[in-house]
Amino acid sequence: MSEVSVREMAKKAEKKPSAIGPDIDLNAYSAEVKEHGKIQKLKELSGEVKEKAISAGIDAEEACRSGSFFQMDHSVILSSAYQNGLEIMSSTEALKKYDWLQDYWWKAVNVDADKYTAQAELKQNHGYFLRALPGTKVEFPLQACLYMTREGLAQNVHNIIIAEENSELHIITGCTTAPRVRTGLHIGISEFYVKKNAQVTFTMIHNWAEDVEVRPRTGAIIEDNGVFLSNYVCMKPVKTLQMYPTAYCVGKNATVRFNTILFAGEGSNMDVGGRVFLRAKGSRAELVARAITRGGDIVTRGHLIGEVPGIKAHLECKGLILSEKGRIHAIPELEGKVNGIEMSHEAAVGKIAEEEIQYLMARGLSSEEATSAIIRGFLDVEIKGIPEHLKREIKKAVSMGEERLL
Repeated sequence: MSEVSVREMAKKAEKKPSAIGPDIDLNAYSAEVKEHGKIQKLKELSGEVKEKAISAGIDAEEACRSGSFFQMDHSVILSSAYQNGLEIMSSTEALKKYDWLQDYWWKAVNVDADKYTAQAELKQNHGYFLRALPGTKVEFPLQACLYMTREGLAQNVHNIIIAEENSELHIITGCTTAPRVRTGLHIGISEFYVKKNAQVTFTMIHNWAEDVEVRPRTGAIIEDNGVFLSNYVCMKPVKTLQMYPTAYCVGKNATVRFNTILFAGEGSNMDVGGRVFLRAKGSRAELVARAITRGGDIVTRGHLIGEVPGIKAHLECKGLILSEKGRIHAIPELEGKVNGIEMSHEAAVGKIAEEEIQYLMARGLSSEEATSAIIRGFLDVEIKGIPEHLKREIKKAVSMGEERLL
């Protein structure tokens, strides 16, 4: 599809609302912001920015990172790879450098899906391009931070991630705002291409302000024996969050896992899910979600579509309600289109059982300690196939939000 055709499709979808979740007035957010100067190392960031970045899983020291990307508002202030075989740059720069990148642009996500995808095309503000060359295996994760400093800003990014054949990528993306920022709009398009025998682990940690509205749009295409592991953690306040990442297992023995951990405080509205199309023999999918509300609304969706014999898929969603105002709506869907498939799901929503608290209190814990232990156990999702340093980052992100749960 030509660049002109893409923009024509985006124009037609410019006012098209999303199919799910609350709508947003795009004109309520500003596109104007000053340019920020480039830096050589994340150590040069101010203490305030470092502190916020750390809360979203970004290591300002870069000691255990294979590369870093940092975008502040609409400016890419750092993009550096620290290991051979890796490419890290602005997606805008990558489009200018590589003609072939047009073959990946808007192939995993539809540009005309809704007005948010359209805005990301028509008013793009960079985003990152991450690529592992064939056979490259990272020792430490790459990290990318999308940071907002201006009140009421719209940040529209388009990210492309390519793991070439026999490569391995581990990525941490941290999204956050400056302490003084309360409102804003973040639209993030992320397209993943996992080639034969490649693996991508993508861990996204959100630490937005209370009145920020967030619209990620994600698609992944996984080829033969490819593995795509996606971990999403949002334990801090956000006004509205709407995301429905979709993966396509197009190669034999392709594997997808989505792990989601959510907390919604009063005033938050989250509509989060995942969908996997299993289109090749031997493909596997697992969707696991843990949702906790203390006054906010959460919708968790999961949709597995088995299109060929010999696939296996499982969906699991558990919700915990900690106040009278909170609401959790679990929507698990299994769609089998042929004979010879194996698909299952389990979903449960409820509150902490009084007998569990009493049991722990009888063993010497206070009521608060017992409640905390139960919540911690609830959030302890076994995430398979990721290195230990990534597990530590996820646990840290979860624990930083635990004080809001009590």
